[in-house]
Amino acid sequence: MSNIILLFLCLFLGFFLRKTKLFPENGHLALNSFVINISLSALSLYYIPKIALNFQVLFPVMVPWLNIILAVLFFSFLGKKMNWSKSLIGALIMCAGFGNTSFVGIPVIQSLYGESGLKTVMLVDQPGSFVALSTLGITIASFYSGDKIGITQIIQKILKFPPFIAFVIAVILNIFSVAIPVQIDEVFAKLGATTVPLALVSVGSQLRWQKLDHDSKPLFWGLLFKLILFPTFIFTLYFLILKQRGEMIEISFLESAMGPMVTAAIIASAHRLEPKFCNLILGVGIPLSFLTLTLWYLVMKYAGVLGM
Repeated sequence: MSNIILLFLCLFLGFFLRKTKLFPENGHLALNSFVINISLSALSLYYIPKIALNFQVLFPVMVPWLNIILAVLFFSFLGKKMNWSKSLIGALIMCAGFGNTSFVGIPVIQSLYGESGLKTVMLVDQPGSFVALSTLGITIASFYSGDKIGITQIIQKILKFPPFIAFVIAVILNIFSVAIPVQIDEVFAKLGATTVPLALVSVGSQLRWQKLDHDSKPLFWGLLFKLILFPTFIFTLYFLILKQRGEMIEISFLESAMGPMVTAAIIASAHRLEPKFCNLILGVGIPLSFLTLTLWYLVMKYAGVLGM
């Protein structure tokens, strides 16, 4: 219960601090930088060396990759049918193709599954969301904006990114069963603990609502795909077709239902892909995702009771 209170309190604080101008206009950029480069790196180094590596870890890793691939197919087709502009199609792919697996995912999963659930979140977030965003995401944003970016540049960005470096080190420690000294492990834990409050304050400070105007139809389709259609696909694939069960699979499914990713929307805006629409889908999609996540959690638990 305390985690849920913390979640909504921090969201409110971020919103309140921006509204009262006690928070700098672009203060969320500093919070984002700390969370992404320090907090998430620390979480990787704390949790990933403790994960039992087996075939099942592929399920959380694959969620973000399936999300962006299906978003490309879905919105490329729908955009042509609806006669949407290239920039709007690109914005929809970016905003509906990546879930908020860390900034919202970490506090939500921690609230539901405790500290043990964060191991799975790191698998979804690092080799999943981050690598997919840094490769396919950057390529898609560049394509729809008309910019060109080489494979060498993409690889350099990935190799220089602190969370990716931390992830690689953590995997090596895991594979070779290297024991991290207790004192160092505690430092990683304390740095990682800053993720939830800072990320949520950042998200809260960025929530903005504006008139829908002509954006209502693409907003509807973007959120329908992200919050309903894609989770339905993962639910059907993981639970019904592949007959997978357990905490790791449940968390993977819930991560598929997270709202739009803040970082993906920032990248889309930076590439001139409908910045106003990107802010709108974040402002509506993140609060709405708390409702749809609750419904999906109840559906998953009810299905478990029925033995599906």
